[in-house]
Amino acid sequence: MFSTDQKSEIDAARADWAQTRRIVVPAAEEVLYEPQPVLGTGFVRLVDYMGGDAAIVQGARVSYGRGTRSTSDDRGLIRYLMRHRHTSPFELAVAKFHVRAPIFVTRQWFRHRTASINEYSARYSVLEKEFYFPRPEDIAQQSASNKQGRGDSLPADAAQHVLDLLREDASRCYDHYLEMLNQDEEGNVVDPDRPVVARELARMTLPVNVMTQFYWQLNLWNLLHFLRLRADAHAQYEIRAYADTILNLVERWVPLTYEAFRDYMQEAALLSGPALRALRDVLAGREVDLQASGLSKREVTDLIGLLPEIGPRLGR
Repeated sequence: MFSTDQKSEIDAARADWAQTRRIVVPAAEEVLYEPQPVLGTGFVRLVDYMGGDAAIVQGARVSYGRGTRSTSDDRGLIRYLMRHRHTSPFELAVAKFHVRAPIFVTRQWFRHRTASINEYSARYSVLEKEFYFPRPEDIAQQSASNKQGRGDSLPADAAQHVLDLLREDASRCYDHYLEMLNQDEEGNVVDPDRPVVARELARMTLPVNVMTQFYWQLNLWNLLHFLRLRADAHAQYEIRAYADTILNLVERWVPLTYEAFRDYMQEAALLSGPALRALRDVLAGREVDLQASGLSKREVTDLIGLLPEIGPRLGR
């Protein structure tokens, strides 16, 4: 995952300690700079943070000192803020991550336009020969019900064929990339008499499973919004793997906020007005007229998915 020099750099950063008056979180300090592996050669590193649960409480109370009364008081306040979507105190905590991921994952990632991002430049530098290849069990058919999702896994021989194609294409594309750059994998010039194609053009041959790196900094509330969408069963597996890893880091950094997020966002459900009225009718023993309810077929399916026991009452 890292060269010897990179490992030494990380070890040196982790070994260095600086005295500070700011609030730190011991559990976050334990994993600071440490790469958390994702998808083989990918990783997530927490490289910096500002604030924590205490800073959120301090901001909400606008207190002058540490802002902490007791853990139970802080927990109750944070849960209240999360439950009622009082977002500004959560925006006072900030985290910065270093991520290595396939380009097709970063395309989804960067759709969340609420962060400061700096990505490795393939115009300035040469991309490494690092590609993501899915596990055979993760290679699946196109879903019949979800145009952007996966269905059943492919048989083992078919999955292996797909993997062979992906590896062959990646290898060939990278060879062409180096040919245009007129260099070998160690960066040596191959033919001094041959012109070098500009890096910004040569990179066009690379597939979207090539690995890239970026730094990603954002406030806690925007981070939780990202996690609510990406650490979810409906998200693509690859980006969900990164989101799950970040979620583990968030739990270490802001455990009280993580608990509230899990209870009021990640494991909660939002019901529309028509869905809530239909549910009230079911609980009151009244018959529900689905055609007149204003619920779409998808909403009815989702409602039954949340509460399977009401399916028969809705004629399903």
